[in-house]
Amino acid sequence: MLIIMKKSADETALDHVKEFLINKNFDIHQSTGANRIIIGVIGDTDTLDARELESMPGVLQVIRITKEE
Repeated sequence: MLIIMKKSADETALDHVKEFLINKNFDIHQSTGANRIIIGVIGDTDTLDARELESMPGVLQVIRITKEE
């Protein structure tokens, strides 16, 4: 799963999203670009509700990566 943060997201919003994921026992990888921050979520993300993440302050978009069967 990828979480794309808004350009205007502040450090507090970013920390909140990361803490939420870590508290649910997911590993995360942050990529910081010139215009966006992307958080890669590592683990079985089937248990995560994308709508809940999208409603968090600073989150622009949540992209679920599906498994190939």
